[in-house]
Amino acid sequence: MKRKWLAALAALLLVLAGCTGKSDTTSGKGNNNEKPAAQKEDISKFPMTVKNDGKIIDGGVLKYGLVSDTPFEGTLSYAFYTGAPDAEILQFFDESLFRTNGDYEITNDGAATYELSDDKKTMTIRIKDNVNWHDGQPVTAEDLEYAYLVIGHKDYTGVRYGNALIQGIVGMEEYHSGKADKISGIKVIDKKTLTITWKQANPSVLTGIWAYPLPKHYLKDIPIKDLAKSDKIRKNPIGFGPFKVKKIVPGESVEFVRNDDYWAGKPNLEGVILKVVSPQVVLQALKKGEIDVAEFPTDQYLNAKGTKNIQFIGRVDLAYNYIGFKLGHWDAKKQENVMDNPKFQNKKLRQAMAYAINNQEVADRLYHGLRFPANTLIPPSFPGYHDSSIKGYTYNPEKAKQLLDEAGYKDVDGDGLREDPNGKKFKVNFLAMSGGDIAEPLAKFYMQCWKDVGLDVQLVDGRLAEFNSFYDMVEKDDPKVDVYAAAWATGTDVDPYGLYGRNAMFNYSRWVNEKNDELLEKGHSEQAFDKEYRRKIYSEWQKLMNEEVPVIPTLYRSVIYAVNNRVANFTVDPSSKLTWKDVGVTSEQPEVEQ
Repeated sequence: MKRKWLAALAALLLVLAGCTGKSDTTSGKGNNNEKPAAQKEDISKFPMTVKNDGKIIDGGVLKYGLVSDTPFEGTLSYAFYTGAPDAEILQFFDESLFRTNGDYEITNDGAATYELSDDKKTMTIRIKDNVNWHDGQPVTAEDLEYAYLVIGHKDYTGVRYGNALIQGIVGMEEYHSGKADKISGIKVIDKKTLTITWKQANPSVLTGIWAYPLPKHYLKDIPIKDLAKSDKIRKNPIGFGPFKVKKIVPGESVEFVRNDDYWAGKPNLEGVILKVVSPQVVLQALKKGEIDVAEFPTDQYLNAKGTKNIQFIGRVDLAYNYIGFKLGHWDAKKQENVMDNPKFQNKKLRQAMAYAINNQEVADRLYHGLRFPANTLIPPSFPGYHDSSIKGYTYNPEKAKQLLDEAGYKDVDGDGLREDPNGKKFKVNFLAMSGGDIAEPLAKFYMQCWKDVGLDVQLVDGRLAEFNSFYDMVEKDDPKVDVYAAAWATGTDVDPYGLYGRNAMFNYSRWVNEKNDELLEKGHSEQAFDKEYRRKIYSEWQKLMNEEVPVIPTLYRSVIYAVNNRVANFTVDPSSKLTWKDVGVTSEQPEVEQ
């Protein structure tokens, strides 16, 4: 632990040197401003599938490490969860009705098939006959309809209603407002078939359709307002995936057993034991064989590289880190974002804070190239839509100072800190999350960069917030929070409406803008089935967000998994047909580093 702390401190000093222009290194001849070159990795050279030619044994229990410094929340439903840890649990026992191809488009290889009408406004979904819930009841068309009835209900407490595809269903608006007790655009044809009709054609139907049914027979007696906190979701959830939940120790671990009646065939593994593992000890747990698989912290990769009993696989992630400004609040009654916080309304202030950050230094020094500077809010994992021509906010403290001067934020007292345009002290309350060795150094890095251009930035409550507390404050628009550092997993749909739309609860910055509304609407219009048109619209949108900067994209991410050598058929390749059903082990016990 002491070595790790010293390594984190050294990394911090190097990064701060990159922000202040001063060096922490010295030589016998005086100050040496040449920092040693950072060792960089290239995620494109990582394999995406583990290599194991051994024979998969019959049975076998895989131990999965959920890497987190905080307990998982345990909202185990696709309709209600908000945090990535819960999603890691859900993948084992529940799933979408559809599988996807390498372009994240739905196929007919999953638990259901689909047909799209000629006008592309109606989809017919047919659930296969052998798809059953873990209690033996069939997954029905009414179960999928019920999921939409829950998400669209006025008492729904989750965040999925912000999806444009859900809001755009014929009759959804009337149902959501309480004027109708059914959604007229969803029709159950028979036990296994239903149709969904939208008001307008939307190309995101092929990448973002909601296809996670809810077991109506199991949940229907629970009021919708109470579902998220019910035992049937938090303690005894059921799905139709390859494993069943056997036992949950809240916040700590989940034990799964094989679903022998899984629709796609009997899984290779007899079971999975998932447990929370701290980022500080994940490498040692992998070396000792205490866990077989874990999403590995990229900042620790250089220390782990070359470990003999594990393999590393990875790819560019469907995700990015960002810094958000709290510009308003969520109006739950109107179901829309309201931009009414005056503190950061001046976009020059937001632009200045973006220019002040040295993202390249963070990427190189702390993540060794396994995260890299972000220029737009559509990541390069969507190569058809990511606009690489946009420069983004590269490190330029002089430009930051110029913009602050133009916006009226000047150092009147001569103490090195700027006042607001009215001459009052200007303090920024910054919310950052705990987790891993570099969480605190990274937060201090941001604050130092902003201090270098004259801004007084302090941590909310003087400390880092743990995961659940962090998102509780962000989602509820806690007035103590001015700026926050977070990350988004984008999902497989390129449409950014669900994160930045006027009626999207996930729009945590609460930024609203008419041009934004217009471009997002065009991006999922019928015309956007023409990919060249859609590409043009999303290029305009990326340029708009770059200019207005309601959030600062900081780093694109690589996702890396560490996998014990006994594991077979594990992949992160989006084009692969391998699933958790196919994962197996080739020996009873994991390999241990000698």
